[in-house]
Amino acid sequence: MQEWLLVAHVDHVDPEVEDDWNRWYDEVHVPDMLRCPGWRSADRYVYDGDEGRRYISVYDVSGPEALQSDEFEAARGWGPFTGRVQHVTRLYRKV
Repeated sequence: MQEWLLVAHVDHVDPEVEDDWNRWYDEVHVPDMLRCPGWRSADRYVYDGDEGRRYISVYDVSGPEALQSDEFEAARGWGPFTGRVQHVTRLYRKV
């Protein structure tokens, strides 16, 4: 049963890098995150609205400790797309 979810809300990706960003996210970033201790699974979703595309990634994690490993510190962030993505990340606990 999922007790903790980390949700990354991406409200904007620069259009000129969006395809490359999606490929990097699926092929590099998600696998890197899932190699971190306490990271169990990931699902990605896209919203196509009048304001443009918005993305969310939902990760099943073991809890706050999943955000405290050396592996997480090395894998977190937007890699080559730093500064080209607007996002908010939150850790949610089941109530």
